[in-house]
Amino acid sequence: MHSRPVLPHSVTIRDVGPRDGLQPEAPVPVERRIELVESLIAAGVSRIEAVAFVSPKAVPAMAGAAEVLDGITRSEAVTIAALVPNLRGAEMALESEVDELTVTLSFSETYNQRNVKMSVAESESAIADIVRSAAAAGVPVDAVVSCSFGSPYEGDADPAEVVALAQRLLDGGTTTVTYADTTGMATPRRIHDLADALDSAGLLGPSTGLHLHDTRGTALANAFTALERGISRFDTAVGGLGGSPFAHGAGGNLATEVLVAALDDAGVSTGIEIERLVDAALLVEELVGRPVPSGVAHQGPRTRRSAPQG
Repeated sequence: MHSRPVLPHSVTIRDVGPRDGLQPEAPVPVERRIELVESLIAAGVSRIEAVAFVSPKAVPAMAGAAEVLDGITRSEAVTIAALVPNLRGAEMALESEVDELTVTLSFSETYNQRNVKMSVAESESAIADIVRSAAAAGVPVDAVVSCSFGSPYEGDADPAEVVALAQRLLDGGTTTVTYADTTGMATPRRIHDLADALDSAGLLGPSTGLHLHDTRGTALANAFTALERGISRFDTAVGGLGGSPFAHGAGGNLATEVLVAALDDAGVSTGIEIERLVDAALLVEELVGRPVPSGVAHQGPRTRRSAPQG
């Protein structure tokens, strides 16, 4: 009899749907964005990236971030995060009393220039300013390293160099680092390669998270490979929306309900109620006006939610 891989007893999921999922879409009214966040909270999602404090001219879908945060029912049981691109964005987010800041930079120099109009070194400097401001307010900062597995511009990423960048961020005061497969280039083998590099650097542990995109249909397999390596923190997006305008062909995020359904079946706790989460995914479908790319949203976790008529 073959032994089964040992998986963590529990997993922490941060749903980035209200930010990463809606960001590339036509703007959704503030009150409906609040409704989406509330539906995730009702499903038991305890970490949510709700907004981004970015220029509304650059990203119209994220306008009204402060109003969204003001309308959310806040509790100590739920961590609300905001993505911030610079110190001014961080100050605005802190004024709205967010629980966590998310900052992003790319391992890919070209992608970073296209995404935030800065070099990677300039992004590191900007993040240092944000970290100092957040530390004064007692707010943790998660750094998301885009293109951690490669980019359309420079090709494959060297795991050791990715980890060296992460080490600099942690040394500079970020609380955690999340490795993003922005363009869906990761495979289980490359998840192992990154985990090996993290392990060699002594960074494989609670500070490690993954942000997986499903461009090539490998996101769920990648997540379970990461679980086998002891990684237990993931970014996902309800409904599987998301993508990047700066990386041609980038697909949506791993759908929260897809990961939760698979974890439920594997006996790994998330604290999230799958049926309520499916309701949130169907709400996303209503908000964007088209079907979401999530089989679990339409078919249920194991069976159809209701028998077909006729």
